[in-house]
Amino acid sequence: MRLVHAADGSVASPDDRTTLATQIDLADSLLAQTRGLMFRRSLPEDFALAFRFGNASTRDVHMLFVFVPLDVIWVADGVVQRVEQLRPWRGFARDRADTILELPAGAAAGVEPGDEVALIDD
Repeated sequence: MRLVHAADGSVASPDDRTTLATQIDLADSLLAQTRGLMFRRSLPEDFALAFRFGNASTRDVHMLFVFVPLDVIWVADGVVQRVEQLRPWRGFARDRADTILELPAGAAAGVEPGDEVALIDD
C-alpha cells in the first residue's frame, strides 16, 4: 500500500502523483486509533499511520505522549481539508475528515488544502 498525492489533477493518473509514504499502518481498531503514535520515539521516513472513519465528521488529533513531531492531513472524500505540523506533547488540531493521515514532520511539505490524496493498494 502507498499514500499518493496529486496537487493539480487526479490521484488516479500515475503521471500526476507523488508518493508520500510506502510503509502504511492502518489504525483499524478502537485500540489502535486510541493509541495512534503515542510512545513512539522515531518513525521511518516513508511511514504513515492512516485512520479511516465511516463518514466525514470533525476529528481531533492530540500529541499527548507523542515524542516526535508529525505532519497531519485531514481528508474528506479524497480531498485534503487541512495540513498541520504538530509539536510533540503540545500539539492539538481538529478539522472535518473521513480519513486522517499522520506522517513524520516534513513528509507532507508539498500538500495543501484542495489537493487529492489516496491510499493505493499495490
